[in-house]
Amino acid sequence: MGNYSPEADDVVRSETLDDVREPSMYRVLLHNDDYTSMEFVVEILQFVFNKSSEEATLIMLKVHNEGIGLCGVYTYEIAETKVDTVQVLAREREFPLKCTMERD
Repeated sequence: MGNYSPEADDVVRSETLDDVREPSMYRVLLHNDDYTSMEFVVEILQFVFNKSSEEATLIMLKVHNEGIGLCGVYTYEIAETKVDTVQVLAREREFPLKCTMERD
């Protein structure tokens, strides 16, 4: 059994910080170019960003018509991973698709 002694009254103090902040969020954007196919952009939006076919098509059209489209808003690490994934997949298919992130 343990060596418990009622005379030894150890005090444990714990302080918590009340200043808990939400993580910064980042917008992931696709940029239009003259070479990447619309079909590939839709595939990227579905595969990397889990968009439905309808959502992916609307975002692709926005990229095509306005030059840039929002794929989603994520924490830094997730946004960075998604940007990297898009870049790798685009290069594998020899497309110059540009994907960036910016603080929301």
